[in-house]
Amino acid sequence: MKNRRDFLKTSTVAALAAGNLPYWFSGASVQAYNFQAPNERLNIGSIGTGDRWKQVIPNAMNYCNVMAVCDVDAEHRGEGAGIVQKTPGQKGGEVRMYEDYRKILDRKDIDIVTIITPDHWHSKIAIEALRAGKDVYCEKPLTLTIDEGKQIIKAMEETKRVFQVGTQQRSEMSARSGDKTFPHQFLTAVAMVRLGRIGQVKKVTCDIGGAPTSGAIPKGDAPRHLNWDMWLGQAPLVDYRFQEGGGKWGQSRCHYEFRWWYEYSGGKMTDWGAHHVDIATWAIGMENSGPISVEGTAEHPVPFKDGHPTKDDQYNAAHKFDITVMYPNGVEMHVVSNSTDGNGILFEGTEGRLFVSRGALKGKPVEDLATNPLPDDAIANLYKGKKPGDHMRNFMECVKDRAQPISDVWTHHRSMTTCHLSNIAIRLGRKLNWDAEKQEIVGDPQAKLFQAREQRKGYEITG
Repeated sequence: MKNRRDFLKTSTVAALAAGNLPYWFSGASVQAYNFQAPNERLNIGSIGTGDRWKQVIPNAMNYCNVMAVCDVDAEHRGEGAGIVQKTPGQKGGEVRMYEDYRKILDRKDIDIVTIITPDHWHSKIAIEALRAGKDVYCEKPLTLTIDEGKQIIKAMEETKRVFQVGTQQRSEMSARSGDKTFPHQFLTAVAMVRLGRIGQVKKVTCDIGGAPTSGAIPKGDAPRHLNWDMWLGQAPLVDYRFQEGGGKWGQSRCHYEFRWWYEYSGGKMTDWGAHHVDIATWAIGMENSGPISVEGTAEHPVPFKDGHPTKDDQYNAAHKFDITVMYPNGVEMHVVSNSTDGNGILFEGTEGRLFVSRGALKGKPVEDLATNPLPDDAIANLYKGKKPGDHMRNFMECVKDRAQPISDVWTHHRSMTTCHLSNIAIRLGRKLNWDAEKQEIVGDPQAKLFQAREQRKGYEITG
């Protein structure tokens, strides 16, 4: 009987023999894996065990054993370990708890790491996990800066590991249009646009919603169960801030609310842009390229000088914005905080309009599917030959056959580059020109500096 590692070795050879593309970027046909068989279950180390982890990991435990959990918040990691131990089929007694993620990367019995941390930690942990020989599942947005995306791709090309980004719209969700249900409405929308069902695309609008503001948040002592210095990581060393109200976590620099601080994230631009800009970029065929220019207007909760917030006591990410992105194929994309159609993506072409969101798929081209359905293989071709519907299972199948999952780092980096450029443009208040081949801002040395960020000593991304 083959053990887990023997299975991975033989499946890699099979994948290499199966296609003409490099194996780390190829699709693979659906195979029937029995993830309940002990010799086919892989071992996971979970890095970050907060609220989002609780939504993602139960499905992962259908396919794998969680052997270890890590979090800089002792309450989170204790709760995470308890969830694993109570889950049927898990090796509950063996789950270990760590504060330092490197302890997980050092373990030879762990095949996969899940990274569900604040955004500013994603890239460093991912790169080190790849170099430690682990396959990786990481929640979006994968990067804090454009240069971090380049570094991850370099590590992927060196290590040839399998990496899934948590942009579930590429796999899951369903919507209704009239009396018909579309189980994969985003895939359906992408297929329709790419097949010319709205003619030549002229304009795309991604409504990703606005962000909250906070007002001044008082300083406070970090909770004793939280390693505040490690939580900050590469970001500047600053005071912990917290006040009650504004949701489960109150208003703070920390859990969940980190999204609204440029030091740790990109605001709504990367939080929801990672979903809608990704789908839109894929649909218009720019998923392996990029824009030629980005400009826009925005309102920030605090004043900015030279692209940096002048106050450090409240949320600083843009709460209203209207971005215009121009692509070399002539498509004009707008990324906005508010539109008449609401949260979702509106495609406008020479022969029609198509709107898709997490609850809707509508437009005359959708109605026309009744008499002019998509080709039988349209969705399968988009999904690299595998069956859509379960983002985590797609990752696990790819770990087995060594193909890249549906949310690969190459295309995610390109869509996130558009989001990062949008933030740089509104922080500096001017138009940016972008060279997608060289992946650099053209003719603006100050803006080009924002492609990377200074990283605090001891938490740098190396190599």
